Amino acid sequence: MPFDLLTTLMLIGAGFVAGTINSIAGGGSLLTLPLLIFIGLPATVANGTNRIAIFVGGIGATTSFHRRKLIPFAWVKFGLPPALVGVVLGTWAAVEIGDVAFERVLAGILVLAAAWMIWHPVTPPEQTEAFAPDPEKRWLLMGAFFLLGCYSGFIQAGIGFLFLALLSANGLDLVRGNAVKVPLILAFTALAIPLFALGGNLDWVAGLSLASGQFFGAKLGVHLQVLKGQAWVRNVLTVAIVIFAIRLVLR
Repeated sequence: MPFDLLTTLMLIGAGFVAGTINSIAGGGSLLTLPLLIFIGLPATVANGTNRIAIFVGGIGATTSFHRRKLIPFAWVKFGLPPALVGVVLGTWAAVEIGDVAFERVLAGILVLAAAWMIWHPVTPPEQTEAFAPDPEKRWLLMGAFFLLGCYSGFIQAGIGFLFLALLSANGLDLVRGNAVKVPLILAFTALAIPLFALGGNLDWVAGLSLASGQFFGAKLGVHLQVLKGQAWVRNVLTVAIVIFAIRLVLR
């Protein structure tokens, strides 16, 4: 659908903010997904369109993490196969559910995710030694990555918080956890976009407008967290959670 200049600029600005937030912690889709619905896209189309910006932002953040040699590739290789299976199932469900039902599910999930993150914030470990998954937790972790893939394929919003909760509970600090989360979500999105496209659930104009801001926002977010360190990331994460929760209550 065509958009006027003001709407396009609003999408670019929202993409920049979301890209910065996503690469620092997660939750940018809590801003962009309701915005896409607000400007007139059907809920299922907004859900697919949002992935275009996430993919482009993921490229920016992943290249920045890789250039700084921060990505623990053992975690990425371990989590990717089960998570991709989950993405296929979650995306199929998102395409089939319909607009009205999806909006109801979206509202419930976002409120629950915001409430859970406020009352159970991510607590990073004292030390960072888990550069590879614990073999004794292999099947449990594979199941967790599968469920995260299902969630990511279905709705995406808030998936970064869930990833950081899982990874911090298994010995990664917030910076390394983000360095695992970002390339995994990039791979998820690369798979989900064609599936949404096959169902006719993409608006390329809106998606590319968001993406143009999200790419540079993602690079800024990586730079800020590497420059400022883990404590700063934790503080930004806390502020982001509170802002998103207020927004959801007022929606």
